[in-house]
Parts: sequence; structure tokens; C-alpha cells
Amino acid sequence: MTIYLDAVWLLNFFLDMMLLMLTQVLAKDSTRKRRIIFGAFIASLLVPITIYYPDSPVDTLPGKLVYSVVIILCSFKIYSIYRMMKLLLLFYFITFSIGGGLIAIHFLFQNPVGLSDNGILTFNSGYGDPVSWLFVMIGFPLSWYFTKTRMDRHAIEKIRYDQLCEVIIKFQNISHSTTGYIDSGNQLTDPLTKKPVIICDEYFLKQWFTETDWKELKHVHDTLDFGELPHEWEKRIQIVPYQGVGGSRSFMLAVKPDDITIVYDEKEIVTSKVLVGIQFAELTKDQSYRCLLHPQIIKRASSVSA
Repeated sequence: MTIYLDAVWLLNFFLDMMLLMLTQVLAKDSTRKRRIIFGAFIASLLVPITIYYPDSPVDTLPGKLVYSVVIILCSFKIYSIYRMMKLLLLFYFITFSIGGGLIAIHFLFQNPVGLSDNGILTFNSGYGDPVSWLFVMIGFPLSWYFTKTRMDRHAIEKIRYDQLCEVIIKFQNISHSTTGYIDSGNQLTDPLTKKPVIICDEYFLKQWFTETDWKELKHVHDTLDFGELPHEWEKRIQIVPYQGVGGSRSFMLAVKPDDITIVYDEKEIVTSKVLVGIQFAELTKDQSYRCLLHPQIIKRASSVSA
């Protein structure tokens, strides 16, 4: 049998790219398309590897799992093990879903009857192949459970993603952008200035600080020794008291920005009447957002067309 490697390779490349693009859509990932294309190319390399090296480790179950991890690493930005596992499971879910659809179409159009040696029409297999029965009995319940669990989780995450928007913060004429989450539960306000407080995590805010300045800020946060504040940031740092979920009272370091811009409902909301609270940790495990927005900002700030 003649195998046209270029045609098979190209077909697999487009199929892999489609799977990765669907994974990107469901994961609400902002990775650039060229990285998805690169990941699809890496995935399509399985075709020549399988043909020229049929006994390679990639053709084993552990090898395929490792190769799947490599595909995800090449296709998306990975910030944590949690995000890695989320994208990997979503990739497998889409692959199994589309693969199941292709199998269903194959059996739909496959001719279940044929001619026997003596010319009589008979069913090709009276009871079906034992492997196919095993596949249906075991695979269908597992596929149903995985699909239901994944889609229920996706429905919950979709509610959260509807409240995500782009946030651009400027300190000392330097701007950086991130993803913000409009948190209706965030009612933190500075009691003196009455300014709403948004909260940004360590990973995002460290872009404006030197390593030394950040260590000094963290020391001030731990000891409340305000004499250790970085000299360059003394006039911008404020202390905001707040009450935790358990009723305990504490303090948060907050920085006064030049201004912030929020892209919300196809409009730009610009304001300087806000404080940026410092979270000395990450806000989420999957890094889907790095800023908790105060709902009052949407109402108070001046709006201009984007």
C-alpha cells in the first residue's frame, strides 16, 4: 500500500490545529495564534515518527502522555501545574469528543451487511466485535461522566469569565496591562479618602518595583515598620484597614496610581480616584486574572468611547 506522507501529515496538522484552537476557546486563553500553529506542528510530527520509527517510545501509552504534555507546553503559556493539568484534560476532552464523533459517523455510514461466500446476504458480525462491546460498556459511562463533569465546570467558569475585563494601570508614567475580575464582594474602601480599593497580586505589581524595593515593602507589610518604606514610593503608599472573613481586623498596603483604565462593555473607563491594594501572593491558582476590581469604579468613573 502506498502512503502519501505529505498528505497525511498535512491532514493531521490541520486536525491538531483545530483541536488546539478549540482548547484555547474553551479555556478562554489569550495565547497568540502563531503559538497554536507551532503546537499543531509539534503534534503533527507524530505522523513521520510513527511511520519511520514504529517501535519508538512515543507509540506507547506513557510516551503518548508525555508527548501530550509537550504539545500543551508548546501551544500555551503555562503558569502553574494546575493550569497545565486543566489545559491537558481539556485537550483530551476535545480530542475524545471529536474522535467519538468521527467513530459514530464511521459506524453510521459503514455497511453492516455483506455477501457471504455462497452469495447470501448476511450481517458482517452478528453480535459485534468483542472489543467494540468492551469499548461501549466501559468507555461510554466514563465518557459520559467526564463530559458531564467538564461541562458543568465550564458552565460555572463561564459565569466568572463574563466578569473579566482588561485593566491598564499606570505608576510613575509606566503602564502595564492585565486581566481584572469585577468582584461584587469587594467593597474595600479607604476610610479617609473614600476611594475604592482594587487588589492586584504580587506577580503583576512587581513589574514597577526593584527587587530591593519589593523586599522592603514586604517587610513593612509584615512588621508595620513604616520607616522602612522605599524612599521612591513613600508619597504613594497608604495603609488601608479592613476586616477579614472571620471578623479579624488587619491592614493592607495600597499604592496611589497615576490612573487606571478599564475596558468594559466596549468602553474605556478612566479614573485616578482609586487605590491599588497589594496582595503578596497570587489571587487565583490558574492565573486567569490578577486584579480584583471594585464595582463602584464602573459607576463612578468617567467613560469615553473605546
